[in-house]
Amino acid sequence: MSSRDAILGRIRTSLADVPADEKPDSVPVPRNYRRSHAEPGQDTAAMFAERVADYRATVTRTDQAGLPGAIAVALTRRGALRLALPDGFPIDLLPSGSWEWHREPLDVPALDALDGAITLAAVGIAVTGTIVLDTGPGQGRRALSLVPDYHLCVIRAEQIAEDVPDALARLDPTLPLTFISGPSATSDIELDRVEGVHGPRTLDVIIVDLPTPEQP
Repeated sequence: MSSRDAILGRIRTSLADVPADEKPDSVPVPRNYRRSHAEPGQDTAAMFAERVADYRATVTRTDQAGLPGAIAVALTRRGALRLALPDGFPIDLLPSGSWEWHREPLDVPALDALDGAITLAAVGIAVTGTIVLDTGPGQGRRALSLVPDYHLCVIRAEQIAEDVPDALARLDPTLPLTFISGPSATSDIELDRVEGVHGPRTLDVIIVDLPTPEQP
């Protein structure tokens, strides 16, 4: 008997008393764990910005009107002129200038030849400083944000969840999810940090804040 057969046999044995018509959500699973490690009343967007910066990413906060200018500043600072632009990215958010926006389809060599990629995000996680992409509009497939050496990500403040449980509740588990916590880095070899091994070496994040409510 192979190891595979042994494992599957044990699973069948353990499920022998489960009714054939039972579904995964038929029996409630208690989830009494702590759902957030954020302090009560803490500014979620501020905490997210702090944690993302801890990963050696550059974080900028702006409002909707200032977003094209913030994008222009970030791209100019990095010297990025040729960028991958995913389908569904709002054109009105892009700055005017000499930038080249390259749309799909782009193969790996074409992506690798670009200066970077610009995307939106699905969710942010404040406690962990993590950005989640789910290939939705304005995000593109995984290769688009993993192959180029530079990634500029735009996320709205209302997309930032306090902690992982809240973030997962906002995501569709059937979609391909990419969790990004700072620039790609590894310390596998003699604990020396090397960046840009499994993804972009440089990450910029722009948080678009909610409008300030007008005072009566």
